Amino acid sequence: MNRELEYMFVKRARVWIPDAEEVWKSAELTKDYKNGDTSLQLLLEDGTNIEHTLDPKTKNLPYLRNPDILVGENDLTALSYLHEPAVLHNLKVRFIDSKLIYTYCGIVLVAINPYETLQIYGTDIINAYSGQNMGDMDPHIFAVAEEAYKQMARDERNQSIIVSGESGAGKTVSAKYAMRYFATVSGSASEANVEEKVLASNPIMEAIGNAKTTRNDNSSRFGKYIEIGFDNRYRIIGANMRTYLLEKSRVVFQADEERNYHIFYQLCASSHLPEFKILNLSSANDFVYTRQGHSPVIEGVDDTKELRNTRHAFTLLGINESYQMGLFQVLAAILHLGNVEIKDRDSDSSVIAPNNRHLMAFCELVGVAYQDMSHWLCHRKLKTTSETYIKPLPRLQATNARDALSKHIYAKLFNWIVEHVNKALITNIKQHSFIGVLDIYGFETFEINSFEQFCINYANEKLQQQFNMHVFKLEQEEYMREQIPWTLIDFYDNQPCINLIEAKMGILDLLDEECKMPKGSDDSWAQKLYNTHLKSCSLFEKPRMSNRAFIIQHFADKVEYQCDGFLEKNKDTVNEEQINVLKASKFDLLVELFRDGEKATSPTGQVPGTGGRTRLSIKPDKGREKSSKDHKKTVGCQFRNSLQMLMETLNATTPHYVRCIKPNDFKMAFSFDPKRAVQQLRACGVLETIRISAAGFPSRWTYQEFFSRYRVLMKQKDVLSDKKLTCRNVLEKLVQDQDKYQFGKTKIFFRAGQVAYLEKLRADKLRAACIRIQKTIRCWLARKKYLRMRSAAITIQRFTRGYQARCLAKFMRRTQAATIIQKYQRMCVERKRYRQKQAAALAMQTILRAYMARQKYQMLLREHKAVIIQKRIRGWLARCWYKRCLESIVYLQCCIRRMRARQELKKLKIEARSVEHFKKLNKGMENKIMQLQRKIDEQHKDNRSLNERLSGLETSYTTESEKMRGELSRLRGYEEEAKNKTNQVSSLLEELERVKKELSTTQQEKKTIEDWAQTYRSEMEKMVSELKEQNGLLKKEKDDLNRSIQEQSQQMTVKMARAIAEETQQLETDLNEERSRYQNLLTEHLRLEEKYDDLKEAMVLSSNKPGHRRTDSTHSSNESEYTYNSEYAEMEEGSRAAEDVTRGIDTSLTLKLQKRLTELEQEKQSLRNELENKEDQFQRARARDNAEFKKARGAELEYESLKRQELESENKKLRHDLADMRQSLLGNAATSTGAPGSPAYKVLLDQLNASCEELEVRKEEVLILRSQLVSQKEAMHHKDEKETMTEPSVSVQDVSKLKDSDEIKQAYIGLKDTNRLLEHQLQTQRRTHDSEVEVMRGELQSVKEENSRQQQLLAQNLQLPPEARIEASLQHEITRLTNENLDLMEQLEKQDRTIRKLKKQLKVYSKRIGEMGAGQTEGQTSPGQMVEEPIHPVNIPRREKDFQGMLEYKKEDELKLVKNLILELKPRGVAVNLIPGLPAYILFMCLRHADYVNDDQKVRTLLTSTINSIKKILKKRGDDFETVSFWLANTCRFLHCLKQYSGDDAFMKHNTSRQNEHCLSNFDLAEYRQVISDLAIQIYQQLIKCMENILQPMIVSAMLEHETIQGVSGVKPTGLRKRTSSIADEGTYTLDSILRQLSAFHSTMCQHGTDPELIKQVVKQQFYIIGAVTLNNLLLRKDMCSWSKGMQIRYNVSQLEEWLRDKGLMVCGAKETLEPLIQAAQLLQVKKKTDEDAEAICSMCQALTTAQIVKVLNLYTPVNEFEERVSVAFIRTIQTRLRDRCESPQLLMDTKVIYPVTFPFNPSSLALETVQIPGSLNLGFLTRV
Repeated sequence: MNRELEYMFVKRARVWIPDAEEVWKSAELTKDYKNGDTSLQLLLEDGTNIEHTLDPKTKNLPYLRNPDILVGENDLTALSYLHEPAVLHNLKVRFIDSKLIYTYCGIVLVAINPYETLQIYGTDIINAYSGQNMGDMDPHIFAVAEEAYKQMARDERNQSIIVSGESGAGKTVSAKYAMRYFATVSGSASEANVEEKVLASNPIMEAIGNAKTTRNDNSSRFGKYIEIGFDNRYRIIGANMRTYLLEKSRVVFQADEERNYHIFYQLCASSHLPEFKILNLSSANDFVYTRQGHSPVIEGVDDTKELRNTRHAFTLLGINESYQMGLFQVLAAILHLGNVEIKDRDSDSSVIAPNNRHLMAFCELVGVAYQDMSHWLCHRKLKTTSETYIKPLPRLQATNARDALSKHIYAKLFNWIVEHVNKALITNIKQHSFIGVLDIYGFETFEINSFEQFCINYANEKLQQQFNMHVFKLEQEEYMREQIPWTLIDFYDNQPCINLIEAKMGILDLLDEECKMPKGSDDSWAQKLYNTHLKSCSLFEKPRMSNRAFIIQHFADKVEYQCDGFLEKNKDTVNEEQINVLKASKFDLLVELFRDGEKATSPTGQVPGTGGRTRLSIKPDKGREKSSKDHKKTVGCQFRNSLQMLMETLNATTPHYVRCIKPNDFKMAFSFDPKRAVQQLRACGVLETIRISAAGFPSRWTYQEFFSRYRVLMKQKDVLSDKKLTCRNVLEKLVQDQDKYQFGKTKIFFRAGQVAYLEKLRADKLRAACIRIQKTIRCWLARKKYLRMRSAAITIQRFTRGYQARCLAKFMRRTQAATIIQKYQRMCVERKRYRQKQAAALAMQTILRAYMARQKYQMLLREHKAVIIQKRIRGWLARCWYKRCLESIVYLQCCIRRMRARQELKKLKIEARSVEHFKKLNKGMENKIMQLQRKIDEQHKDNRSLNERLSGLETSYTTESEKMRGELSRLRGYEEEAKNKTNQVSSLLEELERVKKELSTTQQEKKTIEDWAQTYRSEMEKMVSELKEQNGLLKKEKDDLNRSIQEQSQQMTVKMARAIAEETQQLETDLNEERSRYQNLLTEHLRLEEKYDDLKEAMVLSSNKPGHRRTDSTHSSNESEYTYNSEYAEMEEGSRAAEDVTRGIDTSLTLKLQKRLTELEQEKQSLRNELENKEDQFQRARARDNAEFKKARGAELEYESLKRQELESENKKLRHDLADMRQSLLGNAATSTGAPGSPAYKVLLDQLNASCEELEVRKEEVLILRSQLVSQKEAMHHKDEKETMTEPSVSVQDVSKLKDSDEIKQAYIGLKDTNRLLEHQLQTQRRTHDSEVEVMRGELQSVKEENSRQQQLLAQNLQLPPEARIEASLQHEITRLTNENLDLMEQLEKQDRTIRKLKKQLKVYSKRIGEMGAGQTEGQTSPGQMVEEPIHPVNIPRREKDFQGMLEYKKEDELKLVKNLILELKPRGVAVNLIPGLPAYILFMCLRHADYVNDDQKVRTLLTSTINSIKKILKKRGDDFETVSFWLANTCRFLHCLKQYSGDDAFMKHNTSRQNEHCLSNFDLAEYRQVISDLAIQIYQQLIKCMENILQPMIVSAMLEHETIQGVSGVKPTGLRKRTSSIADEGTYTLDSILRQLSAFHSTMCQHGTDPELIKQVVKQQFYIIGAVTLNNLLLRKDMCSWSKGMQIRYNVSQLEEWLRDKGLMVCGAKETLEPLIQAAQLLQVKKKTDEDAEAICSMCQALTTAQIVKVLNLYTPVNEFEERVSVAFIRTIQTRLRDRCESPQLLMDTKVIYPVTFPFNPSSLALETVQIPGSLNLGFLTRV
């Protein structure tokens, strides 16, 4: 072991050593191994040092461990070291760390049961694996199914998928998923939904064949082989099932924690249902057969619901309710039979108590006599050659016989169900090929092994032999294909073990022989085995401690079998009389089960296939001889024959193997038990596959992959142009032993371990390169540091020297500065001394002069003040009396104002405290504050006035005092003169005293006033301060309120903005969802139409055959809702003719329901649109009528004034002509030619009369117009009678030139009539307007009522059952159509009456025109003297008619138009040579002419033919991108033309005046615009599908596999399942291929004139497909999840973005569709270790779901040893952080999603009259109008 790899056992090499607990344990060498050493020094992963002793005999070294980059590989054969520990470790890493349950092992898919529901089996996963190579995607059961399906189609060879494993390993689920894959990818070849029936057989077989065991809650207790049949187009047409070895013993016995078959518990759980009352069932614990395991309930399983699923599956497979109830009766009877208690009568006999309740129930359910069944349950009939005996049975034998009968009945029932399932799955279509799915038990070994385990292990021996031969064959074919020498590989051949079992005198042969012996027993059979094989066969052994057992050495393990029960189980006998009683039953189903009576009484108790052992025959009628022959076969013989038949089938097919592994015995999710896993790996042959692969050349590389991987080991001179020769030369140098590798044609084959050796060399080379790079970088860093230090030292020196120089210079400057400072300082000192002396002298002079001036000033001031005091006193004395009065008045006013102010203040305080007034105060606070401020200002003004008055009083007092002093001085002056007036002096003295008293009083009053003023001022200041405080408080409260209001308003604004944004986003989402749903319905409608056409063609083909003629019942139901009456009638006739014939087709009802649902949704949408249009029209009509009513009068006046002027000018001209003619007649009166009676005179006279008549007509028109003007002026200005009379006088004056006075009278009468007529017309218009408004309101109300009624009816219909819903819908549809028909008939009658009336008027006018034309002709074609007399007839000029942009064609040319313009048009030539959208313009111009001539039939047929022809050309050439793009552009242009020229104001904004003249005038084609819009949607979806089909093969190869940046990605070993090479070979797609294809798409659409907005939507869809497909493949390919691949993806995405930038499409939303892929690429490249990294990942990957992020992290695989894997703890951290995300658990993106498309209106500037039709279109029959 590993002796040839001794050079790999060096220090730090890792090895595997055996371990009792973990089977294998990893260790690392701490010392190099040298040849001859007897032990190895190892270091375990837990840090323990041990010494591993080598085997002294073999001296085999331990297994080497694979490099880390190979751990977790998809294919076990990709491992460099192929051995058991490597396989076990790889499976464990994938299962535990990466949560991957599937792994390849060569041709085998190993599936480990996760015991958890995984989201990896959805339809998206199926679509992802469909069409992929098996090695390209991660291992999956779908990959195996796809490989089988592909090989069946490619090699024309039948396939088989063999699923095996222990009970609970997941075999049934794997087989189920494989069948689901086939049903999904292949579809059905008929309308019978065969794929659904195939899947529906699973719940039935699980109910009757699966049970709960200790190892599995849903264990299959039988083997089955399902053949799924396919036709020549590889669609499912049917299936057939073969079953093997049903475990009948489970019916009567179950071990602890186990259950009987599921169907029994489902019936017991549903016993409360009314239809099951007759079964007399109850709880499962009440029956012996269902309570022995003491586990009647499975956690998480609802048996009642499961029974509903089972019954639904029965119904789907055609087993009706009566048969189902019959089956349930038989099953209930088995349960009752198990409860029949048999008692001992004596030691040799037994008895059943009379009227046993359960036996009576059994007899009642199966329809047999109670006495007969009671008797034969306790007795047995023995036959001899001469007599027949009835022997009583002991209780034990009777009980065994009862249980045998129960098992036999259940086996019969099982066979009957399998037979009917096969009948339901059979088909009449010829089977071209099939894929078989074998779900069979794996190798089993228990403590006690019996007959069942023996048969199971025998089958596994056969399967293992077939598996070994197939593996060996594949290896041999690979070596021969590569033309390399090979030797016979030694592998385990289990043919000796198979011979021991099935050969002559083998175990089965001896068992059958012993069964034939009258007194055969298990002991005697065991002795025969010992005697026969114990010495002759090394694989057979005898246990030491037992004589009733034997041991067989199987390929997986030794198994000891107990002989007890072998004979009984092999015979499988049933009491014949019990069978006869059942045959005599009145229950038809039971009789049908036992119809082949002879077979029922056979020793086996079964026909071939009984118990699910052999193939069931669809035709049960066989001959008596064959029946009796089969009757004698034992169970072992039958099983051997059926197994032989199975092996023949498998050998005739290409097998595919699925090995299911049970990871633990406790059903714990993602828990791995190495011991159990190793046992199963050994048993299922996986390790044998590894051993066979390891014996040869397990590692295989293509030359390109080898060159790319190991280019680093080559020198430049070794690289040659021939890569094969380069690899050969390099490999010969690297590996000296040439036996370690072989060169094939396309691959290099390596022995085991050689890839690891090469990887070691590569790693060493890379490590040496890394060391060299590190050395160089470190040298560079050290030198850089040295240079940086040297530069720093030089810089420091430079700065130091500069600093010293600067210091010296500074010292010298300071010395010079000190000298200068001393000079100037001395000068300043002397100057200062001089200035001080000068200042002292000046100061003394100044002081002296100032003293003298002040003395003089004080004297003058005293004199002046004395004068002022006198003046003030005199003034005060004069106004003293006035001040007292003023004081009283002011004081009174102040008191009153103070009282009022206090009252107002009190009132304000009360109001301020009031909560209700607070709001009012807050509202008017600013006004109140202004009022208070104004009051304060007034009070300040009053204070100022009082102060001014006080100062005035003081001034007057001073003045008066001055006057008094003057008078006193004057009196003193006169004292000498008035000595004699002594009396007067005394009086003056008294007066003076009085004045002094008054002065003192006045001073006191002044002081009092000043005190009061001071008090008042203080009070006012206090009041003002209080008011200011209140004002401040109110302002503060106001500011707080304003701030709170603003905050609330801001919050409300933010909330409203957020709510509006959310609602807008929700509305946009709803709109897109609704649009997407509508477009999906259109797609479904198109698919149904295509299906209908296919059925129609098939029926046409079948109708051409003689005999039975078949038509399609879905003909009328699939009819387009836009088809018109003639076609509709034909369709209805065809549907009525086909209705009786095709009534049995199952899809007709489905198609009708789908059609009806589509119609109801469209009708509901149309009603909504119509309601909205009606409301808009009503509003617009009301506004328009109001505006027109206002403008009508003025417009009519202007128009009639212009017309009057025109008529007057024409009248003047006619008068002038008349005067000229009269003058010419008078001037030529003398001539003979002009005499009366002459021809010229007659001609002139006739012209004169005609002119006079025309003049009279013109006069009457002028009179009428003038009268109308007069009446309008009267109505507008309301003039009086006098003014109204002036206007007729003016008219009379104007017409005074008329010859006859009677004309004035006639004009006056005409004026009156005209006035009346105008008034009548005005009233009529008003009534018409009112009536139209009322009619529109009524229509609006009726539409609303109809809408509500439709909604109510729809809601009622949805509550009805499906049949009643269909009838009600049809009845409602008939009623609606009848009403619409009546309305249309009424409208048609009205139109007919109008047409007849118009035709009559047309005849009258044409007659008049003819008469007028005849008169003119007679007047102008009189005799021929016209040359002699010049006659000037009146010439009416006529404008030449311009081209109107219309094309005229004949009715019979319509087919030719459609054929040449649509069906036979080549898009490429049109796109290059003609203007874009030319067919659309031509069709619209034809449509305009049909509208112009008012031909509704022509419009209808043209539009219908156009739509049908476009559909036809798309169906015929739907895979051609140019065709689809061309007609998408033309359909959109045609739709835009219908809108642009519809006459709607919304679509006419950008039209020219000429284009507005080309608008449609007679027909409203709004409904057809919707039809054409739907057609455009269908074409768009077809375009997307076409592009997807073109891009799909390129995406994975270009975006993932191709190395755009060469040398970044590395190639890893791949194993047997070769993936697609990532190296660019010839023919592979690159990123440039995608870019070229995208450019081709874009240029084609631009050439075809596709709308820019539509191009943006197409590009967005293209990029979504690219991103989704790339991401899905990335999530399913472990080999693509690496750092280097992330770099490649990001580079590819940048190239796509550059393409968008070049095309100007960056704003189309395409870049956003790549966001998930960009984030996935970033996730591959970011650091993935710490919590900060996890936080960064969570914030970065917003476009990825949690499942996708975790999947990428699990799949992340290092390509080189320098990369690190993502730890499990880090992934758990990511899951914890993303736990709160609300998102879909879906893993893959839906690549089938098509964004809803919109067609924004894009008017054309092209003038229709300028369109030229080229001759190449062959449209010469079209005429320009």
